[in-house]
Amino acid sequence: MIESALDALRQSPRFRDRIAHIEVLPAREPEYGELGEPLPAALSRYLDARGIRLYSHQCEAVEALRAGRNVILCTPTASGKTLGFDLPVFETLARDRRAAALFVYPTKALSNDQLKVFREMERVTGIRADAAVYDGDTPVSRRGRIREISRIILTNPHELHHVLPWHSKWERFFRNLRYVVFDEAHRYRGVFGSNVAFVIRRLRRIARFYGASPSFVLSTATLANPQEFGEKLAGLPFDVISGDGSPRGGKTFLFYNPFFDGAGALSPHQETRDLFLYFVKRGLQTLCFTASRRMAELIALWSKEATKAGSALSGQIAAYRAGYLPQERRGIEDALKRGLLTGVTSTNALEVGIDIGSLDCVIISGYPGTVLATWQQAGRSGRRNRDALAVLVAFQDPLDQYLMKHPGSFFGKPHEQAIIDLANPYILSGQLLCAVAELPFDAGREDTLPGEASAGLLPELAAEGLVKETPHGWVYTGRGRPVEAVGLDHIARDAYRITCEGALLETMDVSQACREAHLGAVLLHQGESYVVRRFDAENRLVEVERRDVDYYTRAIKAVDLEILGTKDMRRMGRMIFCLGELEVTETTLGYKVIRDDQVAAREDLELPPLRFRTTGLWFTIPDELRRAIHDRGLSFGGALHALEHAMIAILPFEVLCDRWDIGGLSTPGHPGTGEPTIFLYDGYEGGIGLTEKAQGLMDRVTRLTLELIRDCPCETGCPACILSPKCGNDNRPMDKQGALLLLAGMLENMRQ
Repeated sequence: MIESALDALRQSPRFRDRIAHIEVLPAREPEYGELGEPLPAALSRYLDARGIRLYSHQCEAVEALRAGRNVILCTPTASGKTLGFDLPVFETLARDRRAAALFVYPTKALSNDQLKVFREMERVTGIRADAAVYDGDTPVSRRGRIREISRIILTNPHELHHVLPWHSKWERFFRNLRYVVFDEAHRYRGVFGSNVAFVIRRLRRIARFYGASPSFVLSTATLANPQEFGEKLAGLPFDVISGDGSPRGGKTFLFYNPFFDGAGALSPHQETRDLFLYFVKRGLQTLCFTASRRMAELIALWSKEATKAGSALSGQIAAYRAGYLPQERRGIEDALKRGLLTGVTSTNALEVGIDIGSLDCVIISGYPGTVLATWQQAGRSGRRNRDALAVLVAFQDPLDQYLMKHPGSFFGKPHEQAIIDLANPYILSGQLLCAVAELPFDAGREDTLPGEASAGLLPELAAEGLVKETPHGWVYTGRGRPVEAVGLDHIARDAYRITCEGALLETMDVSQACREAHLGAVLLHQGESYVVRRFDAENRLVEVERRDVDYYTRAIKAVDLEILGTKDMRRMGRMIFCLGELEVTETTLGYKVIRDDQVAAREDLELPPLRFRTTGLWFTIPDELRRAIHDRGLSFGGALHALEHAMIAILPFEVLCDRWDIGGLSTPGHPGTGEPTIFLYDGYEGGIGLTEKAQGLMDRVTRLTLELIRDCPCETGCPACILSPKCGNDNRPMDKQGALLLLAGMLENMRQ
C-alpha cells in the first residue's frame, strides 16, 4: 500500500514537483544479547510470557547498572530503552526489600503511562513496589502513604524541585534510594535544562545526607554530545550506550516542499491537508503533527469537510491535543491503536511515550526545530517489522528550506549538541538559595554545586539578608521558601507572571515578556492562542484572555550593545571569533500584526529600554572584503545584515535551541572594535551557553550559512534565506549577493 501510494504521488501533476527528496531506510534485523547472570525467576517469567528477548543494548544497560555505574541510554525512538533500566530496578527491589527508585518524566502524561507498566510488572512478577505518581495532581490524602510505603515513585522536575525542601518527610525514601531515572532527558536543555541540572545536584546532596549514593540513568534520543551532556546535567561520569540492537522495518522518508519554485501556490497548512487526505483515502493509517493546537483542529476539520459529510471516512478522522479531557484523549489513543481511526492530527502531545500502536504514515507539518524531534515524530510510524512512511512538509523558513535542498545534511548528521550551562550567575544564585535552605552549605567541602562560583555568590546573598554563615555552614535567613521564587523555566530574576482569569499560565524572563507578551501581543501557550490585555511592568504581571485569532504579532525592537570583556579568542586562519560578556540594550518600539503572511498593521508601544548582560560572540570583517563589496556596487550594510540573519537562522541546526533564543547585531563600525562587526548573543540574562558552543563550530556554521543563501532560488532575499520575522528594522537594508561575497571571503580567510 505504501509503495503504490508513493508511485501515484510521484506521477501526480499535483504533487510530483513538490517532492524534494526521497530517502529509503532499509529494514534491520534484531541483534540480541545475553546477560552474564540470569534475571530472577519472576522477571524471566515476565519476559517469557510476553515473548521478549533482550536486545544487545538492553543487556549492556542491565550489566552496567548491576555494576553500580551511571548510564546514559542514547538510542533511537522505539528501541526499547525503558526495559534496559526497568529490569535492573526490579531486580534490585526483589533482592533488597527496602530499596527504592525515583523516576522523573518531563510530563504528567508520561508518568501516568509508565505507571501502568510498573503496576503490570508488579502484578505479574509479585515484586511489590507500590509504584505511585507523586505530582501536583496527587491528592493530599494520598501523599503521606506514598512517602511511607512506595518504593517506586514517578514525578516531574517541577514537583521534585518543590519536594526537596521537605526532605525530612522523605527520609525513608531517600535513605534507601538506589536508582534515579530521568527519561526523555534531551528535553532538559537551555534555561530549563540548566535549572534541572541544579535540581539533580540538590537531590544528590540530600541523598548523600541520608547515606545514599544512587545510580543515575539518563534515557535520551540520539544526541551529538551524550557524554558531555550527561556529565553536565547530573555532575557524574556516565557509561554511554548508543548501539541499537532493536529491529526496524523499512522506512521511506519523503521531503515535500510547497515552495519548490520559491513562491508556493498554497499555504503549507493547505498542502498538509491535501497530503493527509491523500494517504488517508488510500487506507494508510496516518498521524499528522502540526505546529499548534489550532492547526491540528483546522486540518482535521478541513479534511472532514473534504470527504462526503457523514461518510465512514469522515468519522475516522479526529484531532488530538492536550486541552481535551483525559477520557477524550484516552478514547482517541485507544481508537488509533485498535485501527478505528484512519487519520489523526495532533500537536507534539503524541510525539513520545503514549502507546498508540504501529502506524503506516506520519506527516510532520513544518520542521519541528531540531533533527532530534523530527526523528522522534517520524518514529511514530512503522516500528519493529512494519514498513512505514514519514513525510516532512517544509515551511518558508530558512531551516526548512535548507533541509529541502540539502537532505544529506539531515540523514548524515549526528544530530545536535544539547547545551547545559552551569555558569549563569542568576540561575546559580537562585538554585544556591534553594540548596542552602535545604541543608547547611559548607562552601569549602561541597562538591555537588560549582564550588568557586558558589563561594563567590554567598557573600552577595548575605549582603541581601538571604543567608548567613554559622559554625555549621551557610544557612538560609530570607523570608518565604526559595523554591516558590525560583522557577525552572526561567532565569530567577524579575520574572513576569502570565495569568488568565487569575490562573497562572507560565512565567517569562523580562526580555522574553517584552518580546512576546507586550500589550496587544498574540501569545501561544501549549498550542492555544491568547491576547495580552494588560502589561504591568511595575508588578511584573501580564494578563491575557483566551481568544482564537487569524493573525499573529511580531515585536519591533532596536538593539545596541557594549563589549564588557573578552573571555576567549579563537583563530581560524585569518578570521578571529571572540567570546565575551556583552551588555545588551533592547528597546521594544512596537509590533506588527501579521495576517496571511502579510503585515496588516503596525502599532507603537512605550516600554522602557531593557538592559541585560549576557554572553556573545563576535567577529570583524577584513577590509579587503568591505572594499570588494563596494567595488561591485553592493550594499555593505545590507550584506552584513543579511549574513547576521542567516547565521542566526542556521545556528539551531548545530545547537539545540530556537532562533528566538539568539540575538544579533551587525554594524559597519562598532565602537568596541573600531571595525565592521557581526555579533551573535544569548538572548537570556547571564547567557545559557549557546554562543559559547557556537564559537567552536563557526567553520561549519559559516559553510552552512553560505549554502543556505546560495541555494535559495530567490533573487534578492526571502523568508527562506535572509529575511527574519524577528528583525526590528523591517529587514532593511538587505543584500543577498553581498552576503554571499562576504561568506565566500570568510571561508577563504578561514582556510589560510
